[in-house]
Amino acid sequence: MDLYYEVVGKGHPVVLLHSGGADLRVWTFVAPLLAKHYKVVTYDGRGCGQSPSPLEHTNYVEDLLSLLDHLGLEKATIIGHSLGGYIATEFALNYPERVSNLVLVGPSLLGFNYSQEFNAYMNKINEAAPDIEKMIELSLSGSLYHVVMAGPHRNLLIQMQEDYFKRILKWPAFEMIWPKPPAIERLEELTADTLFIIGEKDSQDNLRVADCFRRLPKVHFAEIPNADHMVMLTHPEDLYHYITGFMEE
Repeated sequence: MDLYYEVVGKGHPVVLLHSGGADLRVWTFVAPLLAKHYKVVTYDGRGCGQSPSPLEHTNYVEDLLSLLDHLGLEKATIIGHSLGGYIATEFALNYPERVSNLVLVGPSLLGFNYSQEFNAYMNKINEAAPDIEKMIELSLSGSLYHVVMAGPHRNLLIQMQEDYFKRILKWPAFEMIWPKPPAIERLEELTADTLFIIGEKDSQDNLRVADCFRRLPKVHFAEIPNADHMVMLTHPEDLYHYITGFMEE
């Protein structure tokens, strides 16, 4: 296993997947709370934190499977934020026997039609490369970060983004491999009991992703007031209570 990971606590295994532009530090305040009751696994996705950079072909879903196999975890609760939720959803669709419960926190969704505004926002960030300071400024000016950037953990987010942008500018050319058809066309096949958590002030696109899941009978929903996309930094105890309440049910 070449991915960097950390394990804390004992009990039922819970695996936490971080968002794009971040690393396992995004779970700094949530992991210790969950570790009171569960065996908590956090890891750096390929190309992030202390994990190696992507190579010619990269399959983030298979990376998660390899991590579970390496740790001898036949089944685990999978918790994914943003891009981590994107990976977690695909994993639950393709390896349902390995998922005890699924928790999605402001997830992305493969195949979702993002708005022109969101695509323009992402393009501006990419066009600013290799000016990392400008990339961070443009990225964190987005509406989905307004709450966290006004709070005490803004510097942690800035540091993670700086580390991430420095890494991606050095990545070799590679191909991301995702399961087909995309998750948005297969959501009705989702069998895991699922909790969908979103901040009240998350982006409009992420709120529309939530609507895609609302038609599924086994999905429970929780909205955290006065929270944006980074609920694990601004509202860790709320997140913890929703997750543990769902799992205990």
